[in-house]
Amino acid sequence: MRIAMISTPFLSVPPRDYGGTELVVYELVEGLLDRGHEVALFATGDSRTSARQYALYPTSQWPPGPITDLNHVSWAMTRVMGGEYDLVHAHSAVALALGRLLPGVPLVYTLHHAHEGVMSDYYRHFREVEYVAISHDQCRRETGVRRCTVIHHGLDPARYRWTGRPQPYVCFVARFAPEKGAHTAIDVARLAGVPIRVAGEVHPPNLDYFRAEVEPRLGEPHVTYLGCVGTERKVPLLRDARALVAPIDWNEPFGLIFIEAMLSGCPVVTFGRGSVPELIEHGVTGFIARSVEEMAHLIRPGGPADVLDRQRIRASAARRFSRERMTAEYERVYHAAAARAEPRNDWRPITAA
Repeated sequence: MRIAMISTPFLSVPPRDYGGTELVVYELVEGLLDRGHEVALFATGDSRTSARQYALYPTSQWPPGPITDLNHVSWAMTRVMGGEYDLVHAHSAVALALGRLLPGVPLVYTLHHAHEGVMSDYYRHFREVEYVAISHDQCRRETGVRRCTVIHHGLDPARYRWTGRPQPYVCFVARFAPEKGAHTAIDVARLAGVPIRVAGEVHPPNLDYFRAEVEPRLGEPHVTYLGCVGTERKVPLLRDARALVAPIDWNEPFGLIFIEAMLSGCPVVTFGRGSVPELIEHGVTGFIARSVEEMAHLIRPGGPADVLDRQRIRASAARRFSRERMTAEYERVYHAAAARAEPRNDWRPITAA
C-alpha cells in the first residue's frame, strides 16, 4: 500500500529524548517498510527515517501549540492531495476535520490521549474514520467513536539489553506530572531503603507541582537525578535497574516505558490503573501494587521484585510487544479501511502549490 503517515510537528521521529507518540510512529514506519509498503512520513526535518520524508518545519516545534499543529497537518494534507496515496494514517486530531478535503481517501487515526469529553464530542462528527485505541481500557472509555480497533504499542526488541545481575538501584522514568507520581516513587524508595535514579522533565503546565512536590525530593540522599534521558541513556538505565517504580495516579492510556522496561528484563512495579492489567503479568513481568506500603515491600532488597526471572520478562515482552506484531495488526486495519472506503467517483488529486 501507499501510506501517508502524518506525525506531530512537536518532536522528531524518533524523538531525541521525551516523546512516546513519535517513537511509536518511527517503529511503525520502519515496520511497514520491512513488510513492503511505500510510506511517506510527514514529520519535522530533524527526523531520521528510511521512508520518504516531508517537512514543513525544519526542527521540532516545542512546546506543543494548536496553530503549529494545524499548520503542519494542513500542509501535509495538501501534499497528500497532490499524490496517489491509498491511505492516510494520522496521529493528530486536526487531521479528522481536514480529512473532509480528501473524499475517498481512507483515514486511520490513533488515539494517544486519555479520555476527554470534548474530544469524544469531536470524534462523533467523523464516523467514517478508522480509530485505533492503544489499550482496551482506553477503548472502553472512548464514547465518541463508532468503530475502534485496539492495538498495543510495539518496539524493536533489538534496541534493548538485559542482565541477570542488576545494580542496587530502582528507577523512575516519566515526565514530572502529578498523575505520573515521581514524588510517590521517591517516597516509596525511601520507605524501602533503596536508592532511586529519577529521569524526566517538567512541562510548563506542571511547574507548580514540580516545584512543590518533586524538586525538594530530588535533593534527598537516596535520589540521583538524571534529567531527561533519550534511548542512549535509557537502555543501560533500565537494563541495570532492579525495578521500574511507576506509581501512576490516573488511567494510563498505555505506558510505553512499561514495555521498554520489560524488554530490558526490568520488572515493573506499578498501580493497577488504566492499561496496566493488560500489560503487566502480575508475578511474572512485574507487580501490581495496591498501596505505597505494598510497593515498598515489593522492591526491598531480596524481596519479590528480585526473585523474578529477568530473562523471562524480556522474552515475554519481546513476544507480546514487538514492532512486527504491532505492524501486522495495523496492516489489517489498513486493508479493512481501504475495503470500506467509498469509491472516489470523479474525484482527482489536486496538485499542491
